[in-house]
This record gives sequence, C-alpha cells and structure tokens, in this order.
Amino acid sequence: MKTLRSLFIMLLFSAIANELSAHAVWIETAAHGKIGQSQEVKVYFGEYGQDERDKVEKWYSDLKDLTLWLVGPDGTKTQLPTTIGENVSQASFTPQKDGIYSLQISHKSKDLHEGTQYEFLASSHVFVGKTTNQIDPASSNHELQVFPLEGTAWKTGAAVKVQVLHQKNAKSGSTVQVFSPSGWSRELTTAEDGTISFVPLWPGKYVLEASNFSKDPGEANGNQYKALWQGSTYSFEVKK
Repeated sequence: MKTLRSLFIMLLFSAIANELSAHAVWIETAAHGKIGQSQEVKVYFGEYGQDERDKVEKWYSDLKDLTLWLVGPDGTKTQLPTTIGENVSQASFTPQKDGIYSLQISHKSKDLHEGTQYEFLASSHVFVGKTTNQIDPASSNHELQVFPLEGTAWKTGAAVKVQVLHQKNAKSGSTVQVFSPSGWSRELTTAEDGTISFVPLWPGKYVLEASNFSKDPGEANGNQYKALWQGSTYSFEVKK
C-alpha cells in the first residue's frame, strides 16, 4: 500500500511539473500604436496553441502578482499598474514619442516544485510611428530571450527568422515552439547561431516559446532551489 501511495504521489508531482512546463505566460497587445492614444496590454497564463487562457484563480503560485514593465524608445523603464480580471492581468500606457516600446515580464514563482524554481518570462513590442530600427535584445535583461529578427513588420508567406539568447549568448540546440492564431504549431531546433526560421501562413497573433532547464542551485524569494526552469515567450503580429 505504501508503495502504491508513493507511486501515486510521484505521478501526481510529475503531472504537475509537465503541466507547468506546457503552460506559459504571454502578452497580447496591438503591434502598432499612436502618440497620445492609450495602448491596451493583456497578460495571460495557459496554452496559446490550444486557445486556453486559465482563470486567474488557477494561476500557478503567486503568478497573479507578476510585474509588467515598459521600456520606452529612450530606454526609460516604467512599471505598469495591472488590474486582475477573470482570466487576465491587464494594463495600459500612452506612447509619448515615436519608436519601439518593449513590454517585459520576469517572474520567479514564490513556491518551489520538488526543489525546482520556475521562472516565467514574456515580452512583446509596440511600434509607434515610422521606425526602421531593429528590435534591440539589449533593451531586455531577461536571461532567456526569444524574438524575431530582421524588421519590425512580418507578413504571411515571408520567412520569419527567430533567435534564442541565453545569458546574452546564442543558444544552439534549443527547441522553439511556434504557435499560430489558427491553432497550427510547430517545434523547431535552433542552429549554432541560435536561430530558426519559419513561414507564417495565416495573419494574426503568433507566440514563440523557448525554455531552459538548469541544475545549478540558487536562491530566489528566500528559497534555496536545486534546479531552475525558465520559460520565455514572445508575441508578435503577422499581416497579409
């Protein structure tokens, strides 16, 4: 009986870990904004590929207390106040100048799971006015980043090149999941320069997801952890 109970507990913990790894935090906002016009930002937790947005009451640990940051074109970093809805954490900001605005989330959960610390990372950009600038990875202090290269506008039928960085270095051999608004998804593995490429077939919001698992111990929120799992997403818009 004790053996069966131990096996049940082990399977339960394994199921929880798998569910957490499958779930992600992502940001949804319009890709383009205007000076003086309020820009709505929504943050979800769930599985974008299956169009599942979990109710906030089911969000893992203290994830509902996440902090949403806005980095302006001049590098100014501002915390955006958030409001909790049924299945969303939402905020807004009003662009005051042309340029690229970066929305960023980095949240290490308060609770550990079997000694593992979970860190949820998410980012997205808003392009205001006519800008030819490229997305600058240096604008983010995220340890794990995934983002599209070459441009600030993406169209159906044209290849999108994506890069994964870990500690500012290209991460080769990393799995990137690509989720489309149609429910189509694909897993790709990064090359030596940390890049993958895919051709979007449908217009709408796409979400990229990369993860990293490290057995290096550390400390966060006053807890000593034995391993660290990081999940990083990037959402962007594809037009016809």
